[in-house]
Amino acid sequence: MSIYATDVKTIKGEQKSLGDYQGKVLLIVNVASKCGLTPQYESLEALYKAKSAEGFEVLGFPCNQFLAQEPGTEEEIQEFCSLTYDVTFPMFSKIEVNGAGRHPLYQQLIAAQPQAIKTAEEGLKQKLGSKDLLPENDSDIMWNFEKFLVGKDGEVIARFAPDVTVEDEVFKAGLEKALNG
Repeated sequence: MSIYATDVKTIKGEQKSLGDYQGKVLLIVNVASKCGLTPQYESLEALYKAKSAEGFEVLGFPCNQFLAQEPGTEEEIQEFCSLTYDVTFPMFSKIEVNGAGRHPLYQQLIAAQPQAIKTAEEGLKQKLGSKDLLPENDSDIMWNFEKFLVGKDGEVIARFAPDVTVEDEVFKAGLEKALNG
């Protein structure tokens, strides 16, 4: 099943089909407002503004599954993102990315890319592992700000660990290939 057949709910509560993004390169990210990685919103927004004219979209999916780092309501999340990071890319309702309640979108994304590209030093994985916070299953989402790059054809091209940023060369190379493909 194509991710384009998946319905999601916007942060304002409206139903939306991912089919509306067909033909664009997508970066799907589970986000949180109270995480050490939250400053990534700034670089995600900058990338969105720089590349949206080339057919690129960032889609943010708030998730509260990692130490309750996204406790707010949709309204509070939207206000935080707007006021703190001037986020203009599409944001969606809070979802679960792991476990029995995993959203169908994340079921598809993980099935297509069960392993994430990690940083060479795997610092976040070591930090989480030392606190027994790593997910039980290696294919589960590790933490907030894990990223899935989806090509114009809807194929999941790559999955990036939370501490791989959009400024990292491995991400930039994948994005350029997707935009030019």
